[in-house]
Amino acid sequence: MIMPKLHSPVPDADSRTEPQLDAAVDLLRGHRIALLTGAGVSTDSGIPDYRGEGAPVRSPMKFAQFLGDENYRKRYWAGSHLGWKRFAAAAPNRGHVAVADLESSGIINGVITQNVDGLHLRAGSQRVVDLHGSMDRVRCLTCGQYYARSDIAARLAAANSWLDDEASVELSPDGDVQIESVDEFVVPDCSVCGGLLKPDVVFFGEYVPLEKFTEASALVQTADAFIVAGSSLMVNSGIRLLDQAVKKRLPVVVINRGATKGDSRAAVKIEAGTSETLVSLLARLGD
Repeated sequence: MIMPKLHSPVPDADSRTEPQLDAAVDLLRGHRIALLTGAGVSTDSGIPDYRGEGAPVRSPMKFAQFLGDENYRKRYWAGSHLGWKRFAAAAPNRGHVAVADLESSGIINGVITQNVDGLHLRAGSQRVVDLHGSMDRVRCLTCGQYYARSDIAARLAAANSWLDDEASVELSPDGDVQIESVDEFVVPDCSVCGGLLKPDVVFFGEYVPLEKFTEASALVQTADAFIVAGSSLMVNSGIRLLDQAVKKRLPVVVINRGATKGDSRAAVKIEAGTSETLVSLLARLGD
């Protein structure tokens, strides 16, 4: 069945978005839903969006730069270490809690996230597919050994105590910040083989691991509807999942402030904050 398209041009999840919210509830009620979340879900936790309104223009480090140049690795690890302290201190917001409750109620079959902050798990979600990895893990690129990020952070702090004197820094969605000078920075290495360490996240220029995308695809394939919340869908992995949902003729709801690459294929677009919208959907679908 082809659903009519209904889009909201207004910025806030208030009475002006009630028609779109009502349409989404009518569309989703009784369905098993696959949910994809992006950076917009975590903005209420103090983690900024890459592309949201007012977001600064950034040039995230590419994987080839990290691999090929020690100075790039110094800059990355120095900024990531400072950012990690604030990143790790962020708490789940009511949107994350609503997602966990939607899962426990059987309304969604899990959550696919493009975020690396781990907040869905901390909010109580059980089946989380972190497409782009998680900042709380570190992996050796040589031998494959994994480390807890907290352990690496302790090593970094001991070897680079001067870094704590840096002025306030601006956090990015991947937990990185910009550092002016990193000449003195000591980069950590693998305590097992001496190899290169890297946070277990997908850098620009890397592919999403096949097993992760396969797991995410399985959630879409076993769903009756698809929600995109807080993602502009500018990253290829999100678009590929949307393509699968459309090919399967699933009704699609997009929740995001600002345009997304999925708007033209959404049956309902709710242009509002993800937290309040997810809370509203939980209240109405859980009746």
